[in-house]
Amino acid sequence: MTRSTRILLILFGLLLLPALLTNLGLMTFIDDEAIRSLVALEMKLSGNYIAPTLNGEWYYNKPPLFNWILLGYFNLFGVWEEWVPRLATVVSLLGYGATIFYFFRKHYTTRLAWIVALSFITCGRVLLWDSQLGLIDITFSWVTFLSFMVVYHAYEKQRWWTLFLVSYTLAAAGFMMKGLPSVVFQGLTLLVYFGYRRAWSRFFSLAHVAGGLLFLTLLGLYYWQYSHYHTLAEIFPTLLDESSKRTAVQYGWGDTVVHFLTFPFEMIYHFFPWSLGILFIFHRKIWNWLREDAFTFYLALIFLANILLYWTSVGVYPRYLLMHAPLLFGVFFYLQEKHVGEWTLVYRVLEWIWGGFLGLLWVAAFLPFFWARAQWVDGYYWKSALLVLLLSSLLLAFWKWRTDRVLVVLVAMLVLRLGFDWFVLPDRHREDWGTRCKESTIQMAQQLKEAPNLYIYKNTALQYTNSFYLTAVRQQLLERRFEGFQPGDYIIVDPETYPSAEWDPVGEFFMRFDKKRLQTGRIREPVEKREE
Repeated sequence: MTRSTRILLILFGLLLLPALLTNLGLMTFIDDEAIRSLVALEMKLSGNYIAPTLNGEWYYNKPPLFNWILLGYFNLFGVWEEWVPRLATVVSLLGYGATIFYFFRKHYTTRLAWIVALSFITCGRVLLWDSQLGLIDITFSWVTFLSFMVVYHAYEKQRWWTLFLVSYTLAAAGFMMKGLPSVVFQGLTLLVYFGYRRAWSRFFSLAHVAGGLLFLTLLGLYYWQYSHYHTLAEIFPTLLDESSKRTAVQYGWGDTVVHFLTFPFEMIYHFFPWSLGILFIFHRKIWNWLREDAFTFYLALIFLANILLYWTSVGVYPRYLLMHAPLLFGVFFYLQEKHVGEWTLVYRVLEWIWGGFLGLLWVAAFLPFFWARAQWVDGYYWKSALLVLLLSSLLLAFWKWRTDRVLVVLVAMLVLRLGFDWFVLPDRHREDWGTRCKESTIQMAQQLKEAPNLYIYKNTALQYTNSFYLTAVRQQLLERRFEGFQPGDYIIVDPETYPSAEWDPVGEFFMRFDKKRLQTGRIREPVEKREE
């Protein structure tokens, strides 16, 4: 590697953890985060680690492996705060990036392997959204990507037992996090790749049967234990529904066609700036270039085999595609080297786009000097000055170190994240209605911390974010109850739905949904008993 490459990689390493960890726990949970953490919390409070519950009711949507992981982090740090599950995400992201580098280094130069790994960490969707949330998707995608790599490398070495046993073990781990999508990834990857290689004798082999049986055994052991706690009747229909509800079965063919046409453009937006590498496929030699390198062709083949499921499914979130991004980025940066070699117009245009993007970041770094809304941030002057200094240096490097322009933009993405942490997150926290909801909920939980019985009243709609904060502060299960209330019980109730005279108001808190207000109340004694 050249001196400039080493300097940029060192600078990336110095900025990485500050960028990923600054203000990580500042923002209020979104509902999906609260669900993952609340399931883990209820496991601890109930002592039931096998059959997940949510507000005391059986939770069927996801198996519990990720909740076990979160519970390990919560127990390690001893606090039930937002930064803990988000730290779990950051650790998985770093592990994922290291895995990408490890496998791509086997086929590409060290420099190119670093670029692909770091491009995944710094693509817009990961850097500015998913890396800041305590969700399943990065961890699940890491496991799935690892399975893709195992299939290719074990196949090349003709280690059939390793291929099937390890990949099916990873598929079982994926299933225990997210259910049936892991089965689909495993099935499509093996079917398409073995079909492409015309290796049907290996596909229909004893080793494959053993891998499938191992998968079923691992899952069977879990569900056998589950059956000791609760019936299995609801689990598999729910998992199937979770996997099919975003397809044309639910949305119809009209919405599906619209989604099919707009999907590529949405993904280019979400995975910017590295998604612009799609321009590299527009070359007359594209087929020959892909066929020159077996590993790159495998990346393209497995990407196409697995992406079609999402391309035809309405309501797909970009975070569902994180196992595909390294495959595509690997193809893009491999093709970029081909374009550089021929000094194509496409490559020159893309360099200008990246340079323009870098210039926009430089201009944006000056905003806190002139924008009053950013100046209430503590230390805004030195923070903005540091951003300007870093981006000025990167602009100079972009101009002088032409062969390392991609690495310059990679570092600039971390500077963008650092500015986002310093200025955007505090501003959102101050203005976000979710902050008011969290504060009012925690205040109410502290007020009722010693209350022996607190229930969700009948069909009162309580968001899981509020439920997590209530449960975490009180360290007591919060369950829904429809009948059997006793005088003195405390309830969470929607006063618009249940304007009953059976309870006395105690306080109130707020939910994000429609900025709704819920009340807490205390069940009264019956009138006839009070008269006595």
